Amino acid sequence: MTATVLPQPVEFQPNARRGMNLGVTITLGVWLALVIVLGADGAFVAPPKAPPVAFGIAVATPLIVFFASLRLSRSFREFVLAIDLRLIAAIQAWRWAGLGFLPLYAYKILPGVFALTAGFGDMAVGIVAPWMVLALVRRPGFAASAAFVRWNWLGILDLVVALSLGVFTSLFATGGLTAAPMEVLPLLLIPGFLVPLFLMLHTAALMQSKVVSQSADVQTVN
Repeated sequence: MTATVLPQPVEFQPNARRGMNLGVTITLGVWLALVIVLGADGAFVAPPKAPPVAFGIAVATPLIVFFASLRLSRSFREFVLAIDLRLIAAIQAWRWAGLGFLPLYAYKILPGVFALTAGFGDMAVGIVAPWMVLALVRRPGFAASAAFVRWNWLGILDLVVALSLGVFTSLFATGGLTAAPMEVLPLLLIPGFLVPLFLMLHTAALMQSKVVSQSADVQTVN
């Protein structure tokens, strides 16, 4: 049986790595600042029963920039593929904070169909994250496993469903409650910053998983 050799992380020249790290850090900081400043001004609040257009732009714009950068910039793709996969998985453990949606439902701030689905979905992804990290530490080839891929796709599905339910409940009140509180600070930081960021991290994880899987197939054949 031929041993499978996994690929090493993409190597940057020191100056290129520092430059990309600085660029990404600045971009994240500017993005977060924009969400806070515009959110404080009520820029993302939609009129009752109206489609949350500004809110949708806030969520979609960073994702469009991210995927366009992956498509158009080789340096950025290499940067994404070089991020420590264990760190990517570990960050998803913060999704355990979805527990906070439960008291928001209990105190009738958010409708149950949204708060409970988003809360329990995030908690499920977050509580599994440490086990994903442990598996990657013990066996780097776990990155190509069906379990790791499914976990990432389920994490994406949870976020997409939560966003969809947020829009739905904003348009169609459930028991008089809507997801409108998510359009103002501090809750705005969740869909306006954290949700797109988590989607980017899941995408990065799946990209690295694909590379590991393809390399393993090649090494096995050889």
